[in-house]
Amino acid sequence: MTNVVLKLSESEIQKLISKLSFEQTHLPQGMKAKVKHQGTSISIYNSNKVMFQGKDAQTIASQLLPNHTSEKPSKESSIKNNTPKYNQYHCIGSDEAGSGDYFGPLTVCAAYISKEHVELLKTLGVDDSKKLTDKKIVEIAEQLITFVPHSLLTLQNDKYNERQKSGWSQVKMKAVLHNQAILNVTQKIDNEALDYIVIDQFAQPGVYKRYALTEIPFSEKTKFETKGESKSLAIAAASIISRYAFVKYMDQIAKEAHLEIPKGASKKVDLAAAKVIERYGINYLDNISKKHFANRNKAQNLVQQKHK
Repeated sequence: MTNVVLKLSESEIQKLISKLSFEQTHLPQGMKAKVKHQGTSISIYNSNKVMFQGKDAQTIASQLLPNHTSEKPSKESSIKNNTPKYNQYHCIGSDEAGSGDYFGPLTVCAAYISKEHVELLKTLGVDDSKKLTDKKIVEIAEQLITFVPHSLLTLQNDKYNERQKSGWSQVKMKAVLHNQAILNVTQKIDNEALDYIVIDQFAQPGVYKRYALTEIPFSEKTKFETKGESKSLAIAAASIISRYAFVKYMDQIAKEAHLEIPKGASKKVDLAAAKVIERYGINYLDNISKKHFANRNKAQNLVQQKHK
């Protein structure tokens, strides 16, 4: 399968849409329109990128958009062609977001990337999510979720706090979620076309296996990598999708609270938490945060000091 990605202006997008009978309703989030034309899938995204997928993708793209050339892989990508062996194979990668943030849930994603999709992901700008802005993460993720087999799991704050109170460490929560997400993806793909499962390492393999609660899918193919996003595009894709989900949840929390809700666990977060307590009370704060973080006590102290 050939993949072609083009960046168009809004007027060019409208001209393209007028040429074919694009479907424009009931689409995945982030997608503006899609159609299948002469065996080639054409997807238009809110970012105004257009993706052609199929064995004749290049020909169809040239016919419909003769004055455009395909985007090239980003030269700034930290994932080099000659560095990570995993990009030469069919891989499931997994990563999480929100574990170091006081506000918001814990999100975990596992994603399957075939070696045929490696160049496409580079073209889309898939990279270490820590190097990408939230805006770029949303843009890339909304494209990835339309064609990458994946499983995205979210542990909401109320459930997170329940697990933590019952004695679960964050490492155990992550192990359970990673293992379940990976299992979910193995049920969506042809497992004969799976060479590796690569987990962005947050615990020693023995600890992970002990905490996972269920059997490790294809344990003989499972690898643990520190700084995994720079070693595997499958992990990088999973990281972007999990971060995307976390960003969207944070945006929703801020909208509902009518307050700026910062990420992380800094003094700025303490101040925001104190504002939440003053406006809505401690129970509301606990419902949108991780209770065991030190930010909770710091925020309560700020409120007490203010009213002395």
